[in-house]
Amino acid sequence: MAPSLDPALDCPLCPRLVAFRVANRQAYPDWHNGAVPAFGDRDAKLLIVGLAPGLKGANRTGRPFTGDFAGDLLYTTLLELGLARGKYGANPKDGLELLGCRITNAVRCVPPENKPTTNEVAACGAFLKAEVKALGNLKIILSLGRVSHEAVLKALAVRSKAAPFAHGAIHRLGEDKPTLIDSYHCSRYNTQTGRLTPAMFRQVVGQAVDRLKGR
Repeated sequence: MAPSLDPALDCPLCPRLVAFRVANRQAYPDWHNGAVPAFGDRDAKLLIVGLAPGLKGANRTGRPFTGDFAGDLLYTTLLELGLARGKYGANPKDGLELLGCRITNAVRCVPPENKPTTNEVAACGAFLKAEVKALGNLKIILSLGRVSHEAVLKALAVRSKAAPFAHGAIHRLGEDKPTLIDSYHCSRYNTQTGRLTPAMFRQVVGQAVDRLKGR
């Protein structure tokens, strides 16, 4: 069995997140309430990187993007485009499988108000760097949101000015690095405000699929 790339459930690196975790365990003792591991095959050619677990989503269920609106849009899109099979039931026991795809977050523990600090993103960066390095077949990273984008660039040792964030942007970072594709985060806020529509999101994920297929 391959060694874990994920932080410990009780990762101690970020005091503010630790305190929030303790409070959530008292309020919701049946929830996951810990660092959320990545989901998917280590042979994946596509890595999707979000922001952080949602309080009532991945922090509750223990699987990235599972149990909240962002997951509804993400997993529906992956199923439509052949990157997953089964049925998304908003539950880690729903039997959903990812195909050639893996999902993680820039920050693995839920932050208050869904807003990690710069220091918390940096502290969790070692896990993202290890994740990227361990995926031997990785060809494309899809970043959901600016924070994820910046975290990926740091993990790849690429300067921000060399690849500015923009929805739908495709960044070719060099022969020895995966291609980076940007999307607005598939959050409820972004979709309700019209910043990101399901069609827009499907188009960006479709770009990743086309590149994996050599189109």
